[in-house]
Amino acid sequence: MARSSAPRQITGRFVLIAVVSFFAVVISVNAVMMRLAIATLPGTEVDSAYSASLAYQREIRAAHQQSERNWKVDAHVERSADGTTRLNVDAKAQDGSSLAGLSVFGRLERPTDRRADHVFEVSESGGGGYRGMAHGVTAGQWDLVIEADRAGKRLFLSRNRVVLN
Repeated sequence: MARSSAPRQITGRFVLIAVVSFFAVVISVNAVMMRLAIATLPGTEVDSAYSASLAYQREIRAAHQQSERNWKVDAHVERSADGTTRLNVDAKAQDGSSLAGLSVFGRLERPTDRRADHVFEVSESGGGGYRGMAHGVTAGQWDLVIEADRAGKRLFLSRNRVVLN
């Protein structure tokens, strides 16, 4: 049996199918990558840069007032294996007296994804102590944000990077 070794001719139809197939693959991959990128976008740090810039001077004044108060606020965060996380905050005034009657708010913010943030349910435990709990917290790096308010006015704000195991 003899085989013919004549090369196959490239026709216009073959070139058209090859070009259309190539671009279909490229467009499909781009569409999938674009969809994945948009679906996993964690969002922005602030919703409006203009509003944040207007509030900047207020934040500077609040930071100076907080510094003048010279409060000593100690926070401890502990995560258990099931994801339950406990927050203990002890607040003392400049003279060492306990700071009672504050509304304390605590939250864990994921530095890379706002959707993973957790809020602590904080209650006063007496003697300037505040305790809170959050559930479903995963291990890793977090920003611990603690705010203390009295009569609707923020008196204390702290943001610290913590690593939970």
